[in-house]
Amino acid sequence: MKFTFDREKMLAAFQPAASVAPSRSPKPILQCVKMIGTENGATLMATDTEVGIRVVVEGVSIETPGNAVLPVDLFGNILRESGDDQLTVVVEGAEIKVTGGSSNYSLPSQNADEFPDVQHVEGDSRIEIAAGLFGEIVKRTVFATDNESSRYALGGILLETDGGNLIAVGTDGRRLAKMQGPVDIQGDIQLGQSSTIVPTRSMNLIARALGAPDSIVQIIPSDNQLAFKTEAVTLTSRLVEGRFPKWKDVFPARTESSKIVLAAGTFYGRLRQASIVANDESRGITFTFSDGTLSMDATAAERGQSHTEMPIAYTGNEVAVSLDHRYVENFLRVLDSETSFTFDLEGGQAAVLLSTEDGYSYIIMPLARDR
Repeated sequence: MKFTFDREKMLAAFQPAASVAPSRSPKPILQCVKMIGTENGATLMATDTEVGIRVVVEGVSIETPGNAVLPVDLFGNILRESGDDQLTVVVEGAEIKVTGGSSNYSLPSQNADEFPDVQHVEGDSRIEIAAGLFGEIVKRTVFATDNESSRYALGGILLETDGGNLIAVGTDGRRLAKMQGPVDIQGDIQLGQSSTIVPTRSMNLIARALGAPDSIVQIIPSDNQLAFKTEAVTLTSRLVEGRFPKWKDVFPARTESSKIVLAAGTFYGRLRQASIVANDESRGITFTFSDGTLSMDATAAERGQSHTEMPIAYTGNEVAVSLDHRYVENFLRVLDSETSFTFDLEGGQAAVLLSTEDGYSYIIMPLARDR
């Protein structure tokens, strides 16, 4: 096999493929990326047996078609460090020769026939969603998952369809994040029944490989897996086994609650001030809403106390709730500073609901206030 390529274009395609390859594996060949070169173009493949990826490479001239197994660390470093715009690769037996205008390398090769196949995915039944919206869905839910739990279903994001919307839910049992947005459903396809759970890692990987915000991501289901396909990248992921919690039951049924509209940036700034003395051993921060004022108070042994205030548009009875400030910060970090959100609470013992007008909801369970 012999091919010449544009180094920057190859690097842009190699990085998402390399992110799927495991850094450690009992099968050394999985720590590589497979290059497939034909007269019609070039494709990179990588897999850890749970997640597989195919990436189309632009700027490649195939002189002799064939396959090559490229070691992630060595070949990746060449792509990053080389000063040559064009590089040529020749595969001869167990050797890979990489040549540029000012440098050349000889790398070990492996048998490309032993590399696990990552199937090309097509489907008449699919869900189409704007890449920008899909990226927001991942960003706003993935942090709430729990990869450390023995409940495997909590280590992924549940995807459901509801009419013309895609709903994504992530939870670790102490807080829950839900984001939804419009999609175009082609064919007979519905996701749900608390079983379409995509591993957190897979969602992060496809989010990093998305194209322009206005490009389209296709979601294509098959037996126990989902494929996410953009113009250049196809990522296939196995689904998480297990049943997802009944997340709809978590949403509070309010009878009488206080709903306060706050600016994310201003609120986040005051929260960071209040959390200066807070630590893992403290009982979070107490948020007290009274006429025209929101107070935030924290107390931690050997660290002291903090008190901050900010003006708010609220009139009514005083109401207070104690929350883990880290969970509140997670919600605020994924919002633009100028975004407004609603802080919905009903006393100090009920779940708090934070929501925005673009389909984002976040539930936090309160802390006991017995300090």
